[in-house]
Amino acid sequence: MTTILHLGLGSFHRAHQALYIHKLRQRGDTEWSITGGNLRPDMLATMEALQAQGGAYTLETVTPQGERSYTRIESIQKVIPYQDDLAPLIAAGAEAATRIISFTVTEAGYYLGAKNQLDWATFADLRADLEAVKAGRAGHTIYGGLVSILRARMRSGAGAVTLMNCDNLRHNGERSRAGLLQFIDALGDAALKAWVEQNTSSPNAMVDRITPRPTSDVAERVKAATGWDDQAAIMGESFIQWVIEDNFIAGRPAWEQVGVEMVQSVDAYEEAKIRLLNATHSCIAWAGTLVSYQYIHEGTHDSVIRRFAYDYVTDDTIPVLDTPEKPSPLDLRAYRDVVLDRFGNPAICDTNQRVAMDGYSKIPGFIAPTIRERLARGESISSVSMLPALFLAYLQRWHRGEIAYTYQDQAMDTAAAHAMCESADPVAAFAADNVLWGALASHPQLVGALRVAHERVGLFVKNHRR
Repeated sequence: MTTILHLGLGSFHRAHQALYIHKLRQRGDTEWSITGGNLRPDMLATMEALQAQGGAYTLETVTPQGERSYTRIESIQKVIPYQDDLAPLIAAGAEAATRIISFTVTEAGYYLGAKNQLDWATFADLRADLEAVKAGRAGHTIYGGLVSILRARMRSGAGAVTLMNCDNLRHNGERSRAGLLQFIDALGDAALKAWVEQNTSSPNAMVDRITPRPTSDVAERVKAATGWDDQAAIMGESFIQWVIEDNFIAGRPAWEQVGVEMVQSVDAYEEAKIRLLNATHSCIAWAGTLVSYQYIHEGTHDSVIRRFAYDYVTDDTIPVLDTPEKPSPLDLRAYRDVVLDRFGNPAICDTNQRVAMDGYSKIPGFIAPTIRERLARGESISSVSMLPALFLAYLQRWHRGEIAYTYQDQAMDTAAAHAMCESADPVAAFAADNVLWGALASHPQLVGALRVAHERVGLFVKNHRR
């Protein structure tokens, strides 16, 4: 049997990548299975439940029309319980049968700043992880964890392995590989770097399925439908997509037989997903929070919020992604409409809290590229500017302690964000933030557009009626 070692057994992996391997196994192709664990002590109760259930769990899917279906997933054949030295995880990664190491650690977990450089200055946990690995301890960031695993693999002579990023990160394979090699450079381990360059590949991929954090009623519905008291049940929308660059150094499953699109380049799919789906998702979450909605579908069905999202895509984003010089292979207007239909699914109950997180990664990753390209073409940024303006208003609420939930943002400097909100000119301070804007910081047209958009957001909140 051939193994995929997956780092990060969260809901998304179990609703997405694990399902595709399950489908292959259901077809009789049982060559590949998943071994999974976490680099940090996350989801301990879920991990215990998965281990007790032999890695099996139920996936509930829901269509926009409210039709539910249930699948018992059995592709995770081994669950590795967390321990601080990561010894069992490292051992699994060093086995010759492991041919792919995949991971989901969220966009913020890559610590990449401008020009794909690791941002050592901003992230204390990245610096601490480097020191831990230098001292011979296991690393707990994605880079430190991979170094710990790959060193053991190199020493054991287990052979080549593919490093497969499954997060919503533009050029995710290429960028996470760049971060890994920089981390190894900082360690000063030339032998490991040479081995990684020669014995690993890092395909880019685009992943898509809305997967909310499971609530207790998911397990209740699963039990009613299946009779199984599943303590690790999850739910997601019926839509699913996975597009992967076919760049595997040590073999791969026959994913194309179960609906995965294996391509030479994922660029067009990636840009459509990140800008039309991810950015729009954040727009709705920030706007919905400002007017006290709890769920994404509520904001999607609010005509004003829906118009913010629709205009962002239609006015400013589609024109830079589909040009006469470089036409998109996707029907972007149809994609836009499908996305909004998916977001409006009330059965998903996806929370604004989940989607609103990590704005300091999402502004530069999802939204700034459209602003940059529109400005380069001498075109208006009035519609796209509404998204960062919504995030600024959201941050100002957070600063005053008026967000009804805990906001999580790995890339945010909390003290700097509070200082920005307290400044005499918050819009100018926001536009000057290098983490958010890089080379665009304090661009006069950006500042001007944000001022107009910030006023529009203020009027939206003031005039909103529930």
